[in-house]
Amino acid sequence: MTGFALNDIQKWMQAALVSPETTSRSEASTRLTTSARLSPAEGLAIYQRSYALRIAACMREQFPALCHALGAELFNDFVAEYIRAAPPASYTLYDLGRRFPAFLQSNRPDALGDTVEPWFDFMVDLAVFERLVFTVFDCDGVEDAILATVDTPLENLRIQPSLRIGQYRYPVAWYYHQIRDEADPQIPNAEHSSVAILRKDFQTTTFPIAPAHAIFLQSMCDGASIDQSLDTVANALNIDPKQVKTSWDETPEVLLGWIKMGVFVDRP
Repeated sequence: MTGFALNDIQKWMQAALVSPETTSRSEASTRLTTSARLSPAEGLAIYQRSYALRIAACMREQFPALCHALGAELFNDFVAEYIRAAPPASYTLYDLGRRFPAFLQSNRPDALGDTVEPWFDFMVDLAVFERLVFTVFDCDGVEDAILATVDTPLENLRIQPSLRIGQYRYPVAWYYHQIRDEADPQIPNAEHSSVAILRKDFQTTTFPIAPAHAIFLQSMCDGASIDQSLDTVANALNIDPKQVKTSWDETPEVLLGWIKMGVFVDRP
């Protein structure tokens, strides 16, 4: 490694791991030392194989349902192309899959054709959902907060910090939980689904919600009050605000269910 700056060696090593086919034996010989048993190229090859296996295993952990849907071989192929296009930019593998859903959308198999393949819409939605579930597990939660109860005044209700709302073209949450339960489901038909995801007691929970409820909860996640969020629902669905308010008042079980799920904290 004599004559090469550390920064240059690091960049070369990353390129050698991400794209092994671009690295020659002579490059390895000029940058790496020989061990008692292995040449520089042979030693590098061990790291290259180990790196690819570790990356693939990490991505399977972050996207288990997507891996099942695509099949391990095709999933690994997408991961390999993803790493070449977007090499890890963080010291932690936690961020490894952050750009994967966008990569899948940008590199759709049907991107160059005139016909859209609906099955890949499902794959993209599933990747978005799984990434959201993965990040919710490590985001701020309510473990140190005061959860709202049925006695909490409405004006004190605030959305707990881990709540995320997702809307999808397919029932991806159903599929995800089928895989978690070790079932072998078929790719479902297109069907709009709205899902709430949150962490409570160090466990991630998902539950389906109605489209109007998704709009309402997202509005509260954005900092709006209950009344403001009801107005947002009315505007989004082109419904009379009085009708939305009446529906809210006449179905208190909706709010009580959310409180029991841990959606709200008590913030006077």
